[in-house]
Amino acid sequence: MKKRIEKVQKLLEKHNLDAFLFTSQANVFYLSGFRSSNAYVVVSKDSYILLTDGRYFEKAKQHLKDWKVVLLEGGLKRVYEVLRDMKAKAVGYEEDRISCEFRKRLRGGFRWVGKPNFLKHMRAIKDPEEISIMKEGVRQSDKVYKSLLPRLKAGLRELEVRAMIVEEFFKVGAFGESFPTIVASGKASAIPHWETSNRPVKHGEALLIDMGLLWKGYCTDFTRTLYIGRAKEEFKRVYQVVRDAHLYALEGVRVGRKIGEIDRIAREYIRKKGFGKFFVHSTGHGVGIEIHEFPRVYYKGVDKEVKIEEGMVFTIEPGIYIGGQFGVRLENIVVVEDGIGKPLSEIPLDLVEI
Repeated sequence: MKKRIEKVQKLLEKHNLDAFLFTSQANVFYLSGFRSSNAYVVVSKDSYILLTDGRYFEKAKQHLKDWKVVLLEGGLKRVYEVLRDMKAKAVGYEEDRISCEFRKRLRGGFRWVGKPNFLKHMRAIKDPEEISIMKEGVRQSDKVYKSLLPRLKAGLRELEVRAMIVEEFFKVGAFGESFPTIVASGKASAIPHWETSNRPVKHGEALLIDMGLLWKGYCTDFTRTLYIGRAKEEFKRVYQVVRDAHLYALEGVRVGRKIGEIDRIAREYIRKKGFGKFFVHSTGHGVGIEIHEFPRVYYKGVDKEVKIEEGMVFTIEPGIYIGGQFGVRLENIVVVEDGIGKPLSEIPLDLVEI
């Protein structure tokens, strides 16, 4: 954690700031390793402090031996006291992470400087400890998926399948879901972000499962599309196109290449196969403490020119969604190691028929 604080202190110099107030749970956890529903981190050029309320204060003092931990009383008044003790004048804050009401309350005689996505580049490059945690998390996710396959059958409701998955998450020691698990059967699989329902899983239909767990504060993200029964030829054809697009995109991951090119590789292949209009989302997104992080893997997006770097972690998840029929999506988390993209999951991309 100390190295992360040092990097923030260098950012303060770069942006001519005396201190920075971090208020988002994600960034407070990233910098301190401490999770709380109400905690702030203040970093100056020569100090770093965590403020939290009475519900977490004792735990924070026990957990953060190298930090100064301050009891958060009286709202922002205590924050102002900390900043005055630091002799701060220009103070940055997370412009994209606070409400308008919170912004109005930022006073105290300081020059407040809004900085959106202040840590996005830092967080995009995972350190060895983060990558190790994410690899552990994916191994546990793979274990859950493998345990699920023998239990899947026609007649189960989508929500029953989700319940099985969540139960297994807790059994392996996960904190919970990293996002609401998507279980989409039949026609519902053609809706990319289907809300898992009481719809029964039927024989002769596709079954799309998009799931992720929280492991030591980090998210996993994984999608496979199965078939209940013997898959029809049209489904097999679409599945093969998505699988090939996924593998071509993975093969294209190289340090120095623009992130938008990874999306373009998958998108162009799907288009050439005649399914271009059925691929309706980006090829992937950064993932870590939050399920969606910088950079977005999309040829049109604001991140399209971002160069791939060693230590980046993002998803590859092309999909084809044919309305009223079925959808296919195949997703893995990929880490950039030794200059190339390596999938963390060991689950094959081959079609599974149940």
